Amino acid sequence: MSLSPSTPPASGSDARLRLLVIDDDRKLCRLIKDYLEPLGYEVVAAHTGPDGVTQALGGSWHALLLDVMLPGMDGFEVLKQIRRQSDVPVLMLTARGEEADRIVGLEIGADDYLPKTFSTRELLARLRAVTRRTTRAPEPAGAPPREFVVGRLRVQPESRTAVLGDQPLLLTPVEFDLLASLARARGRVKTREQLLEEIRERDFDVFDRSIDVHISALRRKLGDDPKNPRFIRTLRSAGYMLINPDAETV
Repeated sequence: MSLSPSTPPASGSDARLRLLVIDDDRKLCRLIKDYLEPLGYEVVAAHTGPDGVTQALGGSWHALLLDVMLPGMDGFEVLKQIRRQSDVPVLMLTARGEEADRIVGLEIGADDYLPKTFSTRELLARLRAVTRRTTRAPEPAGAPPREFVVGRLRVQPESRTAVLGDQPLLLTPVEFDLLASLARARGRVKTREQLLEEIRERDFDVFDRSIDVHISALRRKLGDDPKNPRFIRTLRSAGYMLINPDAETV
C-alpha cells in the first residue's frame, strides 16, 4: 500500500465518516488510519474476528473494511454474523486473490472486494462507492418520495427500502443499488457494464462477473427462479431486465 495525495471525500456535511477496519495486520491498520483520517474518516481497528463482530454490531459505521484471514474467526464467518443483523457496507480485504474467494465473499453479502496490493487511490474510490448511501444529500423537505412499483414489489430509492408484498427485503447496499437501477429502467435491458458503472462508480474489467453473483443473491431474496423469472430476466449476451410478473407481455 503506497501513500499518495488525494482530495477529501465529498460527504455533503461536516460529519466524519466512521470506518471500522477488521484486520490483524496492525501496521496496515495504522497506514489506513494515517491516510484516511486527514481525508475526513474516523478509523477504528479490530484485530480478531470475534472482536470485529462485537464492534461492528455495537457501533454505528459508514463502512467496514474486513480481512478474510483473521485469528479467532475468519472473515467469511464474521461477515455472516454481521449480515444477520446489519446491512452496513462491507469491503472485503484479502491477500488471497482467487476468484472463488471473491465469489464466496460476494455471495455472503460483501459489497466489493479489494486485494491487499491495493493503492490508496483505489481504496478511497471503493470506499466512496460503497458509502454513497450514507453521504448523499437529503431530499428537500416536503418532497414526495419516489417509488417504483413492479407487481408486488415496491422500491423507494430515497429511503433505500424495498418491500415484496408486505415483507421488507433485507438487502446489502450493492443489492439495493442493483434493484433500484433495474427498477428505474423496468422493461428495458441494463447491460452488465451499465450496472457496474452505476453501482460502483469506478473503473472495471469488462469481464468482471461479480455482477452475476450479486444478481443471484438478489434473486434469492426475491424468491425468483432464473429458469422461470418473475422479476429479473437474463438476456444472454445483453444483460438483465426487471419485468412485471403481473403483465401478460413484457
